[in-house]
Amino acid sequence: MSDRLTSIVTRGGDDGSTSLGDGRREHKDAPRICALGEVDELNCVVGLLRAQGGASAHDALLCAIQHDLFDLGSELAVPGYSALKEAAVERLEAAVEALNADLPALKEFILPGGSQAAAVAHQARSVARRAERALVALARFEEVSMSARRYLNRLSDLMFVLSRVLNREAGVPDVLWQPRRDASGG
Repeated sequence: MSDRLTSIVTRGGDDGSTSLGDGRREHKDAPRICALGEVDELNCVVGLLRAQGGASAHDALLCAIQHDLFDLGSELAVPGYSALKEAAVERLEAAVEALNADLPALKEFILPGGSQAAAVAHQARSVARRAERALVALARFEEVSMSARRYLNRLSDLMFVLSRVLNREAGVPDVLWQPRRDASGG
């Protein structure tokens, strides 16, 4: 950042547009801005997960993810700029493998929930999928790096595995889906 933000209220977006990092203006509902917003929301949910007491053992990983997501946001804010490298995708893949190694094999689908931290990890998984869909939609019209798409896909996988790890660490079982429960909910 070459200039510090001294004025937050600019009124520049009152007409329904916003500035990109290269100075161009875009409508706030343009695919690029929508994708940027989804990535920003995902970063917020990862920040919420970091604030959960149950996720503190994974803080370094989550912090790195937040920085990666900010890099991805910078790519979206400056068309043609590349910040998120394939090495970030590889780090996520390695983390998924390491976290999943000690988990029991899944025999049932699981529902989001269990511990509070696991529930927030599931929320991050869901928002990562939405951000990925927004990148795919943007890629129909403009160039989007394959690393960015792969990163969000791997991140949703990581958040699923992390939710299971967080439940195990909290001593809370995963919530198993019961496909043939009776109408009373039991």
